[in-house]
Amino acid sequence: MKRKMPFPLSKEKSFYDSLNDWIGDTLYDDLTEKGFESRDEQIYMAFQIEKALKDKKVLFAEAGVGTGKTIAYLLPALAYARYTGKPALISCADETLIDQLVKEDGDIKKISEALGLDIDVRLAKARSQYLCLKRLDEVGNRVDDEYIEILEDRLPDFVYGSGSLQSIFPYGDRSDYPELSDEEWNTVNYHPIQQCTACDLRNRCGQTIHRNHYRDSLELVICSHDFYMEHIWTKDSRVRQGQLPLLPEASMIVFDEGHLLEYSAQRALTYEVQNSTLLNLLERVMVDGVREETLQLMERLIDTHEEFFVLLDVYADTTDNERKGIEKAPSLLEVGNEAVKISTALLEEFVFEGELFVIPEYDLKMVEEYLDQYIYSMELFTTKVDAVDWLESPEGETTLVIMPRLVTDILREKLFSSNTPIVFSSATLSIKKDFSYLANGLGIQDFLSFSVDSPFDYEEVMEVFAHNLASEEKANQALELIKDGDQTLILFKSELMMRRFKEQVPDDMKDRISFEGERELSSMIKDFQQKNIQVLCSYHLWEGLDIPQDALTRVIIHDLPFPPKDPLFEARRTHAEDPFKEVDLPFMLLRLRQGAGRLIRTSEDSGTIHLLLDDEEQKMTKEIESIFPVKMKITV
Repeated sequence: MKRKMPFPLSKEKSFYDSLNDWIGDTLYDDLTEKGFESRDEQIYMAFQIEKALKDKKVLFAEAGVGTGKTIAYLLPALAYARYTGKPALISCADETLIDQLVKEDGDIKKISEALGLDIDVRLAKARSQYLCLKRLDEVGNRVDDEYIEILEDRLPDFVYGSGSLQSIFPYGDRSDYPELSDEEWNTVNYHPIQQCTACDLRNRCGQTIHRNHYRDSLELVICSHDFYMEHIWTKDSRVRQGQLPLLPEASMIVFDEGHLLEYSAQRALTYEVQNSTLLNLLERVMVDGVREETLQLMERLIDTHEEFFVLLDVYADTTDNERKGIEKAPSLLEVGNEAVKISTALLEEFVFEGELFVIPEYDLKMVEEYLDQYIYSMELFTTKVDAVDWLESPEGETTLVIMPRLVTDILREKLFSSNTPIVFSSATLSIKKDFSYLANGLGIQDFLSFSVDSPFDYEEVMEVFAHNLASEEKANQALELIKDGDQTLILFKSELMMRRFKEQVPDDMKDRISFEGERELSSMIKDFQQKNIQVLCSYHLWEGLDIPQDALTRVIIHDLPFPPKDPLFEARRTHAEDPFKEVDLPFMLLRLRQGAGRLIRTSEDSGTIHLLLDDEEQKMTKEIESIFPVKMKITV
């Protein structure tokens, strides 16, 4: 059901003309009367979005820090959703930024109160952000940790009660459990091997309840880039299986921090084969009554799979990269092909096992689904197709990751070929006003674009220092800087670099420094803003973090954020005439601009940026200085 338009429509004017008038009246008059600052850059951006809606185009909206980008896209998005009767979808860089967008003092709440609008906004988080009742039950049977008891005690009564389901409400969101570390959460959250359609707790599951809640949204659905990309890749297969897509059909899409969409697309379009997952699943179905032929095949597959991972370790790069390249040695491919052969035979045997009803239906379906993906993934790895693969170890779990092909063609086909208006919003979408780097990476050929600068006087409020020093001196320099007690964000190019820094922090300074991953990130950010934390170390918060005034007065760039020398970026480099200038340098400069942009968020902010540059990084001083609005001061 459509909601009332925020402005009257008439036969004399088109919707777009009326929208244009309303945007002008709202930004020039209505909001300024309520204490909002009138910004020409913001008004210009809102009018450009109106044009993109009218023309059904992709728009790159690059607007500097302090422009008020969120309000600039919220107003046309809200009106367009009410006009079309379909919600506008706002996609953020990650789950942390979703929570920031809807916080009590956020822009949505502010314009809702200022304009007297009842805005229907609902969150659609990635499936990994929800508690899985099946996994919680299984972990609870194996371990006796305090965090399990906390989770079980805080479950709503209706989960295991016999009461009516009419009283259910959303629960089980990651942000509901800020005291849990990421390691603890990853033992009980949704995992892709779970079979939700066959789960007997589905109707009482927090994820299902959240899904049903946001699918009924009338105006705004907010998700992460990762989850939107998962929606795109799974939409067709879910429809074929009689399931609803993960997200509802949208009237328009806004990609906030849109320069990061390509990397979310890459993560979504991958297949993973983990060392332990296959063994754990097969052990679940090795129950009494299973036929001897089936048991023998399972044991053969376990042995072959383990041999495959031993060889993967032998033929993987010995670098510090999180993603390690793999030499496709004949012995490795031979064992991989054997695993595919055994898995195919095992699936045929499971057909007979299903007719005997010896294996629990949920467990059998979970193993069959996983084996289907396992076979497809292993065939991609062992055959000569245009795939990119690598080895990584998230949370210590050795994982083979395979990406069938680079995302450009698929994005063009599944996302940018529609007539849905799409807005990319960020302070950093271009390199010197040239949007081709981002457009080419996403497969976008036809687009509108504009770039407006920040309204702040950076000469008055920001200083930039480049510290030229040896690599081994970086940690000591950072520790020396934070001794004065200023609120400081330290940014690292990778989790590995952050861990190395953590190892060098002396015991008498550990109580003032927090590291990403120690607990739920949005709760850490809240504590940092409230000055319960003096130093926050992160490898993710290069963009989107919005902490104004004296809660953040210094940003330390521990490493220049160059992309890693891993197989994924190597694949991009092979398609470039000058890999450094076309791939590495633009990536680094865009990310560096974002990281530096964390410092000045409002007209009342001030502070310093410190870049710790080793001998190799100092060679880029000229390029680095070009992205800053003030002259960089070099110290030796």
